[in-house]
Amino acid sequence: MRLSPVNLGSPVTHAQLGELLATLHFGIGPSDLHGSLTGYLCGGGVADARGWLAALELDPDDALADIPHAVLTRLYGQCAAWLDDPELGFEPLLPLADTALESRADALVEWCRGFLGGLGLAGVSRQHGLSEDGAEILKDLGTIAATRFEYADGEEDENALTEVIEFIRVGVLLLHAEIVSAPQAGATLH
Repeated sequence: MRLSPVNLGSPVTHAQLGELLATLHFGIGPSDLHGSLTGYLCGGGVADARGWLAALELDPDDALADIPHAVLTRLYGQCAAWLDDPELGFEPLLPLADTALESRADALVEWCRGFLGGLGLAGVSRQHGLSEDGAEILKDLGTIAATRFEYADGEEDENALTEVIEFIRVGVLLLHAEIVSAPQAGATLH
C-alpha cells in the first residue's frame, strides 16, 4: 500500500517534537515516540494520522483535544512515507549532528526501545515468522535498546555511532519489507 503524500510540509525535527512533547507534559521523548510510531507501522499496525497516538496506547486522557495536531499529523505522514520510500530515505528521528555525542547515543537507545514497543503493539515478535536475518536484526535492536554506551575517543565514537545508526536504518527497512509484504497466516495466494 502506498500513501499518496499529502502536503507534509517540512519534516518534523527532533527539537520541534521535543518542545511540543515537553509543553504537553507528555512523558515520552521525541526519539522514543518516533521509534514507537515507526515500529508500529513497520509491524503492519493500522492507524491514521489522527488516531495513531491511541493506537500506540499513548492517549493522554482528554488532553488530546488541545494537542496541535499539525505537527503530529506531519510526523505520522513523514514516517509512513519514509518507510515506503523507494529511495530508502528513512531515518530515525534523532538530535542534530552538532548535539553532544552522548545525547545522540542516548536518543538512539530510546528510539530502539520505542521501536520494539511499537512492533509489540503491532503484534510482531521473534516468533512472527521472520527470516533468519530479520530475527537477527530484531535481536540486535533489543541489544541496542538495552545498551549503555561508553565513550573513549571522540572521532572513533562518532564513527561507531554513525555505523549503528546506518545499521538501524537499513535493518528497519528490511524488517518493514519483510513484515508488511509477508503473506498473512491463513491467507491464500492465487
